[in-house]
Amino acid sequence: MNKIDAQAKSISDLLSNKKYTIDYYQREYKWGKEQITALMQDLEAKFLENYEEGHEYFRVKSYKHYFLGSIIISEHDTHKFLIDGQQRLTSLTLLLIFLNNLQKQRSSGPKVNLDALIFSDNFGDKSFNINVAERTACFQALFENQPFESEGQPEAVRNIIARYKDIEDNFPASLRNGALIHFMYWLISDVDLIEITTYSDDEAYTIFETMNDRGLSLSPTEMLKGYLLANIHHAGERANANDLWKDRLLELLKLGKEEDADFFKAWLRARYANSIREHKKDAEKQDFDIIGTTFHKWIRDESPRIGLKNSHSFYDFVVKHFNSFSKHYIRVRQASSKLTPGLEYVFYNAHNNFTLQYPLVLAPLRSEDDLETVNRKIRLVAGYLDILIARRAVNFRTLDYSSIVYTMFNLMKEIRELDVPSLVQVLKDKVDRMDEKFVGIEYFHLNLWSKRYIHHILARMTAHIEEQSNMISNFSNYISREIKKPYEIEHIWADHYEQHTDEFDTIEDFSQYRNRLGNLILLPGNINKSINDNCYEKKLPVYRSENVLAKSLEEQFYHNNPSFLAYKNRSGLPFHPHPAFKKADIDARQELYRLLCEEIWNPSRFDKELL
Repeated sequence: MNKIDAQAKSISDLLSNKKYTIDYYQREYKWGKEQITALMQDLEAKFLENYEEGHEYFRVKSYKHYFLGSIIISEHDTHKFLIDGQQRLTSLTLLLIFLNNLQKQRSSGPKVNLDALIFSDNFGDKSFNINVAERTACFQALFENQPFESEGQPEAVRNIIARYKDIEDNFPASLRNGALIHFMYWLISDVDLIEITTYSDDEAYTIFETMNDRGLSLSPTEMLKGYLLANIHHAGERANANDLWKDRLLELLKLGKEEDADFFKAWLRARYANSIREHKKDAEKQDFDIIGTTFHKWIRDESPRIGLKNSHSFYDFVVKHFNSFSKHYIRVRQASSKLTPGLEYVFYNAHNNFTLQYPLVLAPLRSEDDLETVNRKIRLVAGYLDILIARRAVNFRTLDYSSIVYTMFNLMKEIRELDVPSLVQVLKDKVDRMDEKFVGIEYFHLNLWSKRYIHHILARMTAHIEEQSNMISNFSNYISREIKKPYEIEHIWADHYEQHTDEFDTIEDFSQYRNRLGNLILLPGNINKSINDNCYEKKLPVYRSENVLAKSLEEQFYHNNPSFLAYKNRSGLPFHPHPAFKKADIDARQELYRLLCEEIWNPSRFDKELL
């Protein structure tokens, strides 16, 4: 009963035909979007240290391992009870289910058998590796790649569905296609955890408390504070800097648990980072990378270069620079979670999960800038990123962190501390030289990668028409997953090839056309499900009572709507009703959507900041 085993195990060892139970008094599955995306970024970075295109699969055996932490198990009564580690194991299960679904879409090539890592089969009694009754239906739906209604479900189930969607939306493009199978082999073989097994709950909880309660170490933020304040020699100034630091840290931590560290990474990268690690094997970490892991040590090592030379400069660093940039960062982070007048682009970019936005919008700021100047600079940079994201998305250009971080780092340096006119000129020139144009919409269609961007674009177009027609804009509702009946992408054509054989020779051609942007609108989920299988003529009366993009398909909308008609005439956009909806109608809507995008993401937004 007092025996304790501790072994390093791969994910394959831990999960293959294993079943873990969670007691009813354990906390729920709590991981948020930040944790799941950070896990994917860490896994991607470690895998790419060794992976090279063209590697044969057996080469993965020699790749470096990645340590993911420990789990604590109490094993008794023929069951394995998870005392600590359900957050990681649940998240890994979601990632494995996603990878399994992703590889099913591959028409050819090898596949990695992940089924035994996701569920165990004991003489026909199939159960998932996290064996909790209330989660079974949810896991089953995800495993079968079927929709699951999370409304009214327990907190853990709602979080599981939300985190799976985060994986689906943010899985790195660099790990798809040619690298996918290599990554899957590496994940299950070379990602390790320490499994600590006891044979009584009391012993397991003793270990858990020992590992988590003893010897509370200082955080990087606390170590940075100690270093800075120790170098302010005047007692009154040190006390003033300390009070300011404590008050601001409280504000940052109201935004999130790790927000203090996230701020320092964003600020120091924006203002001081001059180098970044080359994307090749064995390349050394540079400013940008070191700040992302040990920013407190980086400041100590680079203090002369960043102007920390005497007591006054250390005091100035806290009360002037830290004070100014942390205030603006807090405002930007608040604007990223709530649509804020004047900072709308920040919210849009955050919805597209563009995390590099934060150092970029801080880059042109100066401590002495007044609030109006700061807001103009933030709008300019966020507005540029908004255009960049939209244009890249409709051209199926990746936006994942690893593929774009070098470009964004160079932009960060180029716009650092620029005044407003100079910033306008740089950003306008970059848009002019951008390879991607909205002409790419001609072939833009719905797939697993584009789904999140299409939802965003449809929401922006719908909200834009509302605003231009003097209606109340509902953008926040269109993209929210928290409202009672969240909006979903609606195919105007039902999935019935037999109704379109007059225009398509094969079901493949029909399916491809059905997924084009011009065949898509947004509808509340319950409405979408209720009419999903109907023909267009039966859907049209339902569209009449929905949002403006749906209404614009129907004849009646073009009567007694003077504000909309005024916008239609003013813009010259080719809105018109569609009594029937054929292939040519999708083409017409696709062109309308292109022109709407040109209007919404117009670079003329930059010139407005000069007025």
